[in-house]
Amino acid sequence: MENATTSSRSQQPDALEVLLEIGRDLTASLGSLDRYERLLVAARRVLPFDAACLLRLQGDVLVPLAAHGLVPQALERPYPRRQHPRLDAILRAPAPILFPPGSALPDPFDGLLTADPHALERIHACLGCPLTADGEVVGALTADALDPNAFDGLDSRLLATLGALAGAALRTAMLIEALEKRAEHETRVARELQRSAEETSGSAILGASRAIATLLSEISVVAASDLPVLVTGETGVGKELVARQVHSGSGRREQALIHVNCAALPESIAESELFGHVAGSFTGAVRDRAGKFEVADGGSLFLDEVGELPLSLQPKLLRALQQGEIQRIGSDRPHRVNVRVIAATNRDLVAEVERGRFRADLYHRLAVYPIRVPALRERREDIPLLATHFADAARRRLGLGPLRLGDEVRAQLAAADWPGNVRELENVVSRAVLRAAAGKPRGAAIVVGLAHVDVAAGPAGAEPVAEATPAPSGGELREQVDAFQRRLIREAVERNGGNKAAAARELGMHRANLHHLARRLGLEV
Repeated sequence: MENATTSSRSQQPDALEVLLEIGRDLTASLGSLDRYERLLVAARRVLPFDAACLLRLQGDVLVPLAAHGLVPQALERPYPRRQHPRLDAILRAPAPILFPPGSALPDPFDGLLTADPHALERIHACLGCPLTADGEVVGALTADALDPNAFDGLDSRLLATLGALAGAALRTAMLIEALEKRAEHETRVARELQRSAEETSGSAILGASRAIATLLSEISVVAASDLPVLVTGETGVGKELVARQVHSGSGRREQALIHVNCAALPESIAESELFGHVAGSFTGAVRDRAGKFEVADGGSLFLDEVGELPLSLQPKLLRALQQGEIQRIGSDRPHRVNVRVIAATNRDLVAEVERGRFRADLYHRLAVYPIRVPALRERREDIPLLATHFADAARRRLGLGPLRLGDEVRAQLAAADWPGNVRELENVVSRAVLRAAAGKPRGAAIVVGLAHVDVAAGPAGAEPVAEATPAPSGGELREQVDAFQRRLIREAVERNGGNKAAAARELGMHRANLHHLARRLGLEV
């Protein structure tokens, strides 16, 4: 190190003890923060600094891990090496480097000293140690002292040994963190697998109609492949169930099916949610975070409501599909992933492409194997079976005794139009079972009659569709559907006294989805 001389022998025992202490910590069972703090405490016994900072190198950015004598804000910001020539010089140095007092290189910690915010702006001593492990630079240790001569006379060999041990300690902590992240990833995957199993259990695609037979045949054809699948159909037809069937029939069935609701992703966080980010890439990014693509690595990723994905994000999704690569926000390095994408939408994506709302190349990548899920009115013969299934499920949830649907109820259910499809049918049947059970002794036999069913009023208590919806009088189908949805939403909100959450529940939707749909339709809710 420049300007360093051999220290006196009186300093050697203390220095040796410090080095031994750091060495012992390498094998100690410590958390990362404790390990970093103890490293700085030990360093202070041989380095007379007023401020010090331990930083980890991530790509071309130094991320603070621990600090002494600096304000908390010093730990809350990243330090790109290109923007901080003094830090860059430390990383490039083959050994600890002592900057001359009055160095022209700006100090990255000017104005951040706890005792005196302006102290480091004056002439002071500055020492930097590159931290290496296995021949690779992994970080840096900086030390500042208000006394310009504070670091004169330090033993260069001591500093080199301190830097090597500190680098090893940092690498140890990084390895531990990597193992913890891996464990966290596996825990998330296991949790998703459990959730998937719970949701799939007892929820096979039911029906004996020709339409369902065709659907099941399509699923069996494509499931075993790794082709991307685009599931289309109206709201409530069971697109997620189809996605789960495709996944469970594939070679990836032992891995997780990760679900992403694109309609519920604010544009500001959508990229981070899908592709992840590195620490320091934006305000609030205090640690690395894996995106859904990385969590789904080896399994399948279900992009529900993919038609709602912002245009700005679609090129990145296209790259992931084309090249099997994703790139975290703030990272310069691509990361390969092995993910099968299953997408779903209730939109006409061909029309969206024509309107410039969806990329044509992305559509063709997603729709390698399209599967259309039939509306419930297209398979009326399945309605009694489904109604019985939902009634029995409601009976088990409520802990009721024997239950059956009256013949007149089954006939009425089979004759309804069901614009909300299977989801609406399930809601109607569940409400009917609850009404029929009201006031009945526990374990008593229950018959669900017409008085308990509100299907005649149409979805969510509106007027019957056949009466409330006028015959088409020109215009695009999409425009007519949008008008119908606007009316349903307005009426639901009015019936619930302006309570959006209650209106969403009545419509069989999540509140976030209702808000998103209303915004698309130009409604203020």
